[in-house]
Amino acid sequence: MSSLVDKLKLVLLSASFCFGQNAVINQYCVTCHNEKLKTGGLMLDKLDAAHPGDNAETWEKVVRKIRAGMMPPSGAPRPQRAALDSLAASLENELDRAAAAHPNPGAPGLHRLNRTEYANAIRDLLDIEVDAATLLPADDSSEGFDNVADALAVSPALLERYVAAAEKISRLAVGDMLTTAATATYRAPSDLSQTDHLEGLPLGTRGGILFRHNFPLDAEYSFRVRARAAAIGLGATGFQDEDIEITLNGERVKLVKAAPSIDFKLDVKAGPQSIGVAFVRKSGPGADDLWQTYANNSGVQSVAIIGPVNATSAGDTPSRRRIFVCRPANPAEETTCAKKIIATIGRRAYRRPVSDADLETLLSFYQAGRNHSDFDKGIQQALARILVSPRFVFRFERDPADVSPGGIYRITDLELASRLSFFLWSSIPDDELLNIAAAGKLHDAVVLEQQTRRMLLDPKAESLATNFGGQWLYLRELKNQRPETKEFNENLRQSFRRETELFLGSIINEDRNVLDLLNADYTFVDERLARHYGIPHIHGSQFRRVKAPEERRGLLGQGSILLVTSVATRTSPVGRGKWILENILGSAPPLPPPNVPPLPESAGATVPSSVRQRMEEHRTNPVCASCHKIMDPIGFSLENFDLIGKWRATDGGIPIDAAGALVDGTKIDGPASLREALLSRSDRFISTLTEKLMVYGLGRGLKYYDMPAVRAVTGEAANYDNRFSALVIGIVKSEPFQMRMQAQETNSQ
Repeated sequence: MSSLVDKLKLVLLSASFCFGQNAVINQYCVTCHNEKLKTGGLMLDKLDAAHPGDNAETWEKVVRKIRAGMMPPSGAPRPQRAALDSLAASLENELDRAAAAHPNPGAPGLHRLNRTEYANAIRDLLDIEVDAATLLPADDSSEGFDNVADALAVSPALLERYVAAAEKISRLAVGDMLTTAATATYRAPSDLSQTDHLEGLPLGTRGGILFRHNFPLDAEYSFRVRARAAAIGLGATGFQDEDIEITLNGERVKLVKAAPSIDFKLDVKAGPQSIGVAFVRKSGPGADDLWQTYANNSGVQSVAIIGPVNATSAGDTPSRRRIFVCRPANPAEETTCAKKIIATIGRRAYRRPVSDADLETLLSFYQAGRNHSDFDKGIQQALARILVSPRFVFRFERDPADVSPGGIYRITDLELASRLSFFLWSSIPDDELLNIAAAGKLHDAVVLEQQTRRMLLDPKAESLATNFGGQWLYLRELKNQRPETKEFNENLRQSFRRETELFLGSIINEDRNVLDLLNADYTFVDERLARHYGIPHIHGSQFRRVKAPEERRGLLGQGSILLVTSVATRTSPVGRGKWILENILGSAPPLPPPNVPPLPESAGATVPSSVRQRMEEHRTNPVCASCHKIMDPIGFSLENFDLIGKWRATDGGIPIDAAGALVDGTKIDGPASLREALLSRSDRFISTLTEKLMVYGLGRGLKYYDMPAVRAVTGEAANYDNRFSALVIGIVKSEPFQMRMQAQETNSQ
């Protein structure tokens, strides 16, 4: 009897609860989102909030807007925050329950290695660094990332580039004695200040250029250094008896008098070598020594390397040591050794054991090269064939024969290993991961977590900061920024990027709470960046961890973010607001209507005006106001940062007004209050970061049916203090990561 009573109570409680949620929706949402008005293309009057699973795609949009504080809109009647949070939670619970009954892990398309993954795979396969930008074209992006399968198109021209890259890389890796002389030129950015020491170059030097070059053979190489003389105004002062130091792997090999052109030859061993060229720093000038002061304007412009000439051998390079796991003592042992080399490389390249058919094909290429020349040439030919194989260039996930269209299945352990390694390393699995996967143990939850934690500690996981972070945070756009201010140069651009990479890396490496991305009280600076931020007592070109000023806490105070969200001549409150909505709150603003008039510029105006004043004038246009009232208050709160992120009190001679209100009515008046407002919706930020990581890890855009998996990941991570590893492990263990749906058959006419 008591059991029946409990069930009746549960039914009544559920009915009461659903009635309450529908009442909130009817009072605050349906007034705009109905069949008659269709505001935003959304109609809720015909939907039942008690059964959101019946229209999951629509209700997921509603949940996202509520969680981000975007609904109801600014100026409309709004219930208490608790009522909205309760509504969102209720919808989420029902959506998750419906998804559990009808799971859909999605089905990523055929994934081609993009050029970053290709370069990393070559590095880990052959122990050789290649500049993929010189070998392959840039990849298209989708959903904010360039590893999304649907955007990785294939064309005959692209396949030709892969073939040419394979030939070039195989010759360089093996060491082809027939390599002819070629020229490689390395240039210093034109706006690089060379007055101070650059990190990585010898102490006691200033300016210059440092790079790594792969020398193909033990041979003689010609070097051609180009330098510019110092100048005052339009007049050149010459080099003022300056010296230039040339280093090889940090050791001085030449000290020459500075001149516009310096040519010399060196015998260099094959393999990757670090070349440095810099001016020797002189003692500080006297107070009246004007020429000596301006002599520091001189700088290295470029270094060209021409060779090889008079080669003596292929050398003992890291790539040759990686490739030649055996050496035949006589001709009779060559085929056996070749099989071992090819099978070892093929297994790593194909991310699975090499079949007899694979081996037979590769051995035929080896034999053709061996017949034409020698053992090394045969291996080179087989290696080139491996690098153009679809099994290397593409990540195949094959549908089992016994699964019908629309069926769900678990991917194989070897496929899971590839997903995991390209997620965490943007590269191929290592031998340990491959061995575990080949043994069929990787799908075990304990083993999978152990491997994930091991891989996060590996230096290759730096790609999460550089590759994932570079795209999520728009750091790749730094190279394209050209702010029109004399205070900016290449040194500051590089410092901006390095600060954010080190900061994100610290969150990953120290396994910190991801909310520290918004509120950490530390950052990383060198002398140039510290001077820009007004942080005293920092000297030298090396980055170090320091306490961040209050206004600089977290990502929103970093120059990289503030620069990429500005335009060339001024700050952009719209750009900054849009960036935060998309990358922090995961709620993109509406698309702008057509023919929006541009923001008037202040230059040439009879009366100076601030960016805010011009924006407010712009917002008087009703067409513009609807979008700007969402983005502008966020951007205005960061107006104390100028277009290159320097703190300021005025704009155009007018005191900065950073005050405003978010859509939900929260008052903000600067970076600190904006951070507090964002942290009050920390669940939304954690969800957004999880979504970004899942897009990057799965190589596909997320759909409404993925949101229950996102919530499962964030819910579990909350039990572990929202640590970065908890998000990653949750993603790796999720159904979308470990399973897929066989594509549905489509009818063709």
